[in-house]
Amino acid sequence: MLVILTGDQILAPEQVCQSCLLADASGQPRWRRGQLRCGQAIRKLTEQQPEQYECMMGFRIAYIE
Repeated sequence: MLVILTGDQILAPEQVCQSCLLADASGQPRWRRGQLRCGQAIRKLTEQQPEQYECMMGFRIAYIE
């Protein structure tokens, strides 16, 4: 599951990506084959952290299993 991380909140992508020009046709982040296509991977500090990405709009997105 993808979530968007802000300073002190966790948001569903539907709350942010619906208005993004880079989102797919259904208003979701471009997630394919385990990678965010509309952002860059962020290096993990520890193995326990979920995969994180910074989208092109500046939000931090995490993949939580």
